[in-house]
Amino acid sequence: MEDLTGIEALRQLLPPPPGAGEKIDWQAAEARWGTAFPRDYMAYMAVYGVGDIGTEEDPDQVGVLSPFPTGGYEFSPQDFEDETGNARLTWEEEGPDQDDLDLDPEHILAWGGSNNADMFCWLTSDPDPEKWPVLLFARHGSVTCEVVPCGMAEFLRRLLTNEHASYKIDLTPAPRFVHWRTERGFPAPAQ
Repeated sequence: MEDLTGIEALRQLLPPPPGAGEKIDWQAAEARWGTAFPRDYMAYMAVYGVGDIGTEEDPDQVGVLSPFPTGGYEFSPQDFEDETGNARLTWEEEGPDQDDLDLDPEHILAWGGSNNADMFCWLTSDPDPEKWPVLLFARHGSVTCEVVPCGMAEFLRRLLTNEHASYKIDLTPAPRFVHWRTERGFPAPAQ
């Protein structure tokens, strides 16, 4: 049996609901942020889009953000600009206490977070987005920040399968993805 990683492994663990996914202008996103994006993130946006991963009882445990504001709705979710600012400020205030990690806050770009105020980012110091590790800001842990040597889709797969040694979210009995439009009662995006 093939050992799946990335977006295909996520699809098996977390089937996307009908109508999920976002159409992102990646050239405009690159121009806005001054960088290309990892392929797994672009695939995630095409398959799932902006929304939350959780359970029936706790539907918004993990949220994934967009590189742009998602639309003209009053309650549309934010893009990752605010969360990136929060992560950079957190690093500036608390990161220097971490002797084993030295990084420039300008190389932090947030792509998601948890309902416990944890932030999921990329460490963008490598010019190749395919080499960006996840930078985890666990607000309730003993360490401010941890570099997780994998991409965004693999990080989410590990969350779903409880494979992170230092970070856990209980996504049992059955994790599910809810697109932000569905969550707010708007029609699903057109495919």
